[in-house]
Amino acid sequence: MTEPHRSGFACFVGRPNAGKSTLTNALVGTKIAITSSKPQTTRHAIRGVVHRPDAQLIIIDTPGLHRPRTLLGQRLNDVVRSTWSEVDVVGFCVPANEKVGPGDRFIAGELAKIARSTPVIGIVTKTDLARPEQVAEQLMALQDVLDFAELVPVSAPAGYQVDTLADVLVRQLPEGPQLYPDGDLTDEPEQTLVAELIREAALEGVRDELPHSIAVTVEEMHPREGRDDLIDVYALLYVERPSQKGIVLGHRGSRLKEVGATARKHIEALLGSKVYLDLHVKIAKDWQRDPKQLGRLGF
Repeated sequence: MTEPHRSGFACFVGRPNAGKSTLTNALVGTKIAITSSKPQTTRHAIRGVVHRPDAQLIIIDTPGLHRPRTLLGQRLNDVVRSTWSEVDVVGFCVPANEKVGPGDRFIAGELAKIARSTPVIGIVTKTDLARPEQVAEQLMALQDVLDFAELVPVSAPAGYQVDTLADVLVRQLPEGPQLYPDGDLTDEPEQTLVAELIREAALEGVRDELPHSIAVTVEEMHPREGRDDLIDVYALLYVERPSQKGIVLGHRGSRLKEVGATARKHIEALLGSKVYLDLHVKIAKDWQRDPKQLGRLGF
């Protein structure tokens, strides 16, 4: 007798930089969520679709939950909580190479409120960065934090237990038909993904004070007139202060050129076409604390 087809939604939660986006990309099999060594890189709940013969798993990659210091921070936390209430299973990510801390306990306390109605899977990420005994200790430590439906250690970069985790998540989904057509890997508008890829490139190698201060909007994106092999992308990078503009531009604009070259490569891979990328840096004073500006920048 064949098993029934399952379909539904999962989301990964964890404090910033716990490996959620890397895990989402590994499960989907392509880059849909931006990753960075900087915390709080993910700003939107991005959906990735895992297609299997027996199931369709839609993963929502959420921002890291944290104690907010700005209006942007509060809105990011609201995104996380509203996502939890809509999914069939939640994966709680904790890195293998860092001790369970107050941030993890804060999230576990929040998850305890939904654990009766929604199964929560404990996921120990980044096992490639830890010794086997560290991984074992982390699994033991997690058992004291929350009553998990299951615990799974994984390494997304090494591909270790990624398929096992997919099986565990699929078991928690309800029976149902496909929700997305074959071949769809995300339902994010292309412009959102393009803006995120530009922001990822801008975050690489900049000083620690910058990540939260960068926002990107794609003003225009269209095939060039008379050519079907070239897409013109016009985008604005917003920072909060003139000093930050200097950091993003670099000496005589050298840093912005690097950002453009890196972003263009990723955008071309995403769109399957040559891209002309026009990037400019603007100052939007204290945009993270201003409701009007937050709305204009898509938050």
